[in-house]
Amino acid sequence: MSLIQLFIPSEIAEPTVAELGELGLIQFRDLNPDVNAFQRVFVKEIRRFDEMERHLPILIALDCFIPKSSFLNEPNDISILPLVGDAARAPNAQQIDELEETIVGHERRITEMNTAHENLQKKYLEYTEYQHVLRETDESFRKAEPRQEIRRHSYDEPTAPLLEQTDIEHGGAPSDVHLAISFVTGVIPRSKMQIFERILWRALRGNLYLNIAEIDELIIDPVSDEIIEKNVFIIFAHGQEIINKIRKISESLGATLYPVDEDADKRQADLEEVITKIEDLNAVLQNTNNARRQELQKIAENLSTWMTIIKKEKAVFHTMNLFNYDVNRKCLIAEGWCPSNDLNQIQHALRTATETYGSMIPSIVDEIRTTREPPTFHRVNKFTVGFQEIVDSYGVAKYREVNPGLFTIITFPFLFAVMFGDFGHGLLATMAAAYLILNEKKLERESLDEIFEMFFGGRYIILLMGIFSTYTGLIYNDVFSQSMVLATPGFEWDLTNYTSGQSIEAKPVGVYPFGVDPTWHGSDNQLLFTNSYKMKMSIIFGVIQMSFGIILTVYNYSYFKKTLSIWTEFLPQFLFMQSIFGYLVFTIIYKWSVNWYELDEQGNHIHNSPPGLLNMLIFMFLQPGKVAPADQLYRGQGFIQGSLLLLALICVPWMLLAKPLILRREHNKIRAQGYHHPQADSTRVSSSTEEEEELSGAVVAQEMHVEEDFEFADIMIHQVIHTIEFCLGCISNTASYLRLWALSLAHAQLSAVLWDMTLKSVFGLTGIVGGIALVVAFALWFILTVAILLLMEGLSAFLHALRLHWVEFNNKFYEGTGRKFEPFSFKAILKEQED
Repeated sequence: MSLIQLFIPSEIAEPTVAELGELGLIQFRDLNPDVNAFQRVFVKEIRRFDEMERHLPILIALDCFIPKSSFLNEPNDISILPLVGDAARAPNAQQIDELEETIVGHERRITEMNTAHENLQKKYLEYTEYQHVLRETDESFRKAEPRQEIRRHSYDEPTAPLLEQTDIEHGGAPSDVHLAISFVTGVIPRSKMQIFERILWRALRGNLYLNIAEIDELIIDPVSDEIIEKNVFIIFAHGQEIINKIRKISESLGATLYPVDEDADKRQADLEEVITKIEDLNAVLQNTNNARRQELQKIAENLSTWMTIIKKEKAVFHTMNLFNYDVNRKCLIAEGWCPSNDLNQIQHALRTATETYGSMIPSIVDEIRTTREPPTFHRVNKFTVGFQEIVDSYGVAKYREVNPGLFTIITFPFLFAVMFGDFGHGLLATMAAAYLILNEKKLERESLDEIFEMFFGGRYIILLMGIFSTYTGLIYNDVFSQSMVLATPGFEWDLTNYTSGQSIEAKPVGVYPFGVDPTWHGSDNQLLFTNSYKMKMSIIFGVIQMSFGIILTVYNYSYFKKTLSIWTEFLPQFLFMQSIFGYLVFTIIYKWSVNWYELDEQGNHIHNSPPGLLNMLIFMFLQPGKVAPADQLYRGQGFIQGSLLLLALICVPWMLLAKPLILRREHNKIRAQGYHHPQADSTRVSSSTEEEEELSGAVVAQEMHVEEDFEFADIMIHQVIHTIEFCLGCISNTASYLRLWALSLAHAQLSAVLWDMTLKSVFGLTGIVGGIALVVAFALWFILTVAILLLMEGLSAFLHALRLHWVEFNNKFYEGTGRKFEPFSFKAILKEQED
């Protein structure tokens, strides 16, 4: 990484920064950290684009402009066209003015058309309801023409039906009352009809006659754009007070009242007039919708381009606010980090901007010598980006620190496969990843949900995990919990005198060439064998990976000139690990390499019990230098174990005291020479007067690294914590790798249980029943295999492999205290805002 300084003429500052944003290779530094965001140079321009961006949501929400269910049943087929090619380049000032005027004009016209459309819809709704009211009330009047009065008995019961009009005789002679009537007409939502009837009955004590008719035509609310079912009602009652009360009750329940004349001819004339107005409104609505659709179509064709231009221009001025403005030179001064190998591309971009916009003064780029710690930049592609993200989630590497992402490409899918090893399951995972990879261009253009997008982003990780799982499945000789016979087995069964239910022992006749012998599958001691095999294998992988992590510290110490740490930290740590756990790995491999079978006089194999490694390791600490005959693997074992234990004990004070004491001696030695800020075990910054003048005194004064005062107590406490953490971590981290064994065993057993409970249980059935049962069982087995063994078990193995890399591997050498290189890039800005 290089720290560069840019001198950009003010007349081409904006297009130059835009060109650098398209390139995306510079992370600019803020040269005005003490200046408030509202007091910076380009605040006015940013506010201008903020105002333009404020208008975009109105234009973006195209679904709001065309109702989902309009009166004219028009489909909403307007969609925003995607950005094609490089159409959204940074325009000049005149184009920005035209764009602002265009956006504001479109917003104004759309708002006016929406308001007019809503008003027309309200009118259309009123006339439609009025039409139904006139028709239904005319029908009611024709039925009621023979009688101009409503007759009610004085003996009505409170429990009588609400609207029933019957002559009731009570106790002989009726008491009839003849009353002059008036009426109220209107429309009310059908959902409120029952409440409406009940309130009218209770409030008027039954002194009314109500006639109801349903409106078959769909009524659409112009505000909410929802379909509402409504009824037409006409209420006959006597007295003005009652009529006024009916009006108030109707309006309180959301009813719309319409005036209807009692004269039949006048009602017919009103109906014809309403029908004419509805036809005229239909024509006006059609023209309004056509005009609005044309306007929206123009917006939809250019909206993506407008949005991109505004976002880019806004980002450009935000970036220019990080620069210093030199009034005398009339230029902007910028500083930023960039990859050293890409300096030529940056210079080419500056020349392109200068030539394109016809400036006579070119932009200048200078590389600055500095002692600041640069941001960390790892070049990745679509294959390696997933693995690097796994590492960056733990912590970003310091600049020039060893990046574990390179090793994670192999170690992560391998440790996953150790836990997930099954040839069939690995093959399914590989096929799923291959599908995502082969269709990645198509899927990148589609809008994916959050979960599927995670799988798509890690498609290459899934591919490697599937391939490695297929390999380990061959090693384990597991395919959907069943074994495969790929060659002649190394054991044979003596079935000469075998009777059903009898236990027999297989005899070794050779060596199976690849993986686990299929003879073990289904044997009584299969679980004992696989447990021992996978547990020891997990220890071997764990010790190898942790030892490799300790070795990687040498590269960090060498680059950062920490030679003292190599002798006082790396060497004792490595010896401590190898003297105990490295020796354990040696004994495991040695025990595997010895043939514990012997032949008796008759030629039969006699199995000698090998020593237990767990007891050997325990007594290595309890009885140093002594080995029981039952635990002896080789001659001289006691002496070697005692020597290794003594070496491990020596390494503890070596790690604890060596570095603090040496640093203290160096500190006292330098203090005796008159220096006050010794820089032991670090890169000393030394520069002559001429070099400081070249670096510009003010900048060097800021960037010089000054060590704090030496505190022996702090260093000693830090070293004690580090030593205890390492010694205990060697034990706990080694035990943590046993999860490889545990999850592998759980995966195999769960797969076997699923097979036995589904497919195996129907293999004995025959006929049509057997065929149907087989199809059902296979479907159930496949669904559960994908849901449980691939997704759930796969996620579990993924998380455990992640933990092994973060905790057991990375903490041996990786600090992860750096900061990520985040260049000014239009591509990254647009992607972030899109997400």
